[in-house]
Amino acid sequence: MKKLPKLDGYNKFALFLVIAAAIGLAAAFILTIEKISLLKNPVTQLSCNLNPVVACGSVIQSKQAEAFGFANPLIGLVSFGVIITIGMGMLAGAKYKRWFWLGLEAGTVFGVLFSLWLFYQSVYVIQALCPYCMLVWAVVIAIFVNVTVFNLNQKFIKLPKQFNGFVKFLSDYKAWVILVWYLIILGLIANHFWYYWKTLF
Repeated sequence: MKKLPKLDGYNKFALFLVIAAAIGLAAAFILTIEKISLLKNPVTQLSCNLNPVVACGSVIQSKQAEAFGFANPLIGLVSFGVIITIGMGMLAGAKYKRWFWLGLEAGTVFGVLFSLWLFYQSVYVIQALCPYCMLVWAVVIAIFVNVTVFNLNQKFIKLPKQFNGFVKFLSDYKAWVILVWYLIILGLIANHFWYYWKTLF
């Protein structure tokens, strides 16, 4: 059996974009279905309502869930669909210009800032967690870090030479950067809802 050719860095990055965005798209799709279910029947039991804390119904029905006047998951459906298309184009051999990558960078910056805002609103204002929302946050963070590292390495984002060490560190340890970011978020969640978690032991 003929062995498949090994993927180079460019194609590995492309494959990552496709897989990560597909996960985000699936989560956004489920959230959209749950939103539609609530619109049809406001008292319906959602699959992600697990306990008083992990209850996405509280999040979906909040005003923060329609930050721009429409359901937030619609942003995910479009955005993740675009990223999948970009990744598939790369796998097919497409090469994009610098302005294109800077546009994607701007999009991921918006995405990660919006996700952090939603995290704060969910944990500290709404006082509830939505599993599918949390999955979207995780995916957006990973995409943001990887896109930023790619743009720095390709010199699409140009920094002074003094930052070369920082760029190398970020490139070498991007997985650790993402993991630490996740752990900080999980730590904040664990601390804030400790009054409930401790009742489970």
